[in-house]
Amino acid sequence: MGLIAKIRSLFKGKYDRIKREEVVDAIVKLQSEEAQVEERVRDARAQIEALMAQGREEKDMQMRLFLAKKINYLKEEQKQNMQRATYLLYNVQLLNRLKSAIDDKQFFSNSMGAPLNSLLADQRALAQFLNKALNTRVAAENVLTEADETFNDVLSAYEENEKIYGVNKSDDELLAVFETGDALAAEGAAAPEKQSAPAAEEKDGTVQE
Repeated sequence: MGLIAKIRSLFKGKYDRIKREEVVDAIVKLQSEEAQVEERVRDARAQIEALMAQGREEKDMQMRLFLAKKINYLKEEQKQNMQRATYLLYNVQLLNRLKSAIDDKQFFSNSMGAPLNSLLADQRALAQFLNKALNTRVAAENVLTEADETFNDVLSAYEENEKIYGVNKSDDELLAVFETGDALAAEGAAAPEKQSAPAAEEKDGTVQE
């Protein structure tokens, strides 16, 4: 087998059947899903802001607790959607690397007449890229395993009644924010009364004279 044939043999394998157009279509699909998830994140943010404003104005304590729990639920959902969007983005990045690898393959196939030293240097770069892709896969699998363990840990620590009806730390923090809103509103209402007091005294003084 000649040197050129050996070099070409490096590219043979099941990935040779992948078409560039298929990778591009997959990227477009993932980007569309990512945009939808981002839209849900923005919607949740708007709902949270509206509920925060409602909580500051609400006087009923039970209603405030309900709003606090709803806000915390939306925050958790928002966090999950952000993780999903990030995961999709990471997939898009990897697919773009695969697309670049396909482009590299086509480039090398069309550049067999290039100087040998330059070609070998590019092959070392390709080997580094493939190692990075493999390490990324291992890291992603580890993340999933750790997430599963964390999920089980959270479930094992779950206390049903307290979680549903009690005031947890996050609820209490939001309730404190609502109370701060009440205090600011009360100060604002009291300010006009203080300003009108001197005028009343002046009026009384005039009558007495």
